[in-house]
Amino acid sequence: METKMSFRSIVVLASVLAGWSAAVAAETIKIGVTPGPHAQILEAVKPIAAKNGLDIQLVEFSDYVVPNAALDAGDIQANSFQNQPYLDNQKADRGYKIEPIALTVNFPIGVYSKKHKSWADIPEGGKISIPNDPTNGGRALLLLRDKGAIKLKDGVGFKPTTLDIAENPRKLKFVEVDAAQAPRALDDVDAAVINTNYATQAGLDPVKDPILREDPKGPYVNLIAVRAADKDKPWVKVLVDSYHTPEVKAFVLTKFKGAVLPSW
Repeated sequence: METKMSFRSIVVLASVLAGWSAAVAAETIKIGVTPGPHAQILEAVKPIAAKNGLDIQLVEFSDYVVPNAALDAGDIQANSFQNQPYLDNQKADRGYKIEPIALTVNFPIGVYSKKHKSWADIPEGGKISIPNDPTNGGRALLLLRDKGAIKLKDGVGFKPTTLDIAENPRKLKFVEVDAAQAPRALDDVDAAVINTNYATQAGLDPVKDPILREDPKGPYVNLIAVRAADKDKPWVKVLVDSYHTPEVKAFVLTKFKGAVLPSW
């Protein structure tokens, strides 16, 4: 009996030590996100990552500028909110040493209106708000070009500006606003180009409500980014593997019903 008890004690002690070692080995990282789908998706990733020894803490940012500054400064270890053209622009402008590590989801951008039921109803000289950052502003103009509303100069790439408009048959007037403020502009313009995350925050349905909607293709797939110095660290693989799971894909498809599309 005494021998059996001693053996049982050893087993219990070994289990305690194993649990303690696992707790010590668990790593905590902070990931910057914008409110809405990015934050919601990573909430679904958190328990999967936790099972693999990675504790994720989310830090929400209300705009598109601060998350890369915070990442470059080391205040967070990763962020999930942007696409490749936007990251390239930020790196070129600010010298950030930030690299993508995985694709996440795509948010087809849309044109919304409180005043008109269809794009055909937009009057000549109508006011259209577009995001004021180069990437999303360019994306808005490319959407309008693809739908035949305007023509752009040849060779404008992914970041055209209003100066690149070659033909504007309806004499549309473009108003540049901060992307996060675009839903608020709806009362003051005929239509607004709004990113999906900000549309959902404002109670808009990104599938049913747009009068024009971007085709879900091209370079605008979102990504997870980390500092270049961290990209080969073990936690990076755990993060990517935890995100790229059938469970997270099912969550995205069920939760957002086509407004957000998995890209892995």
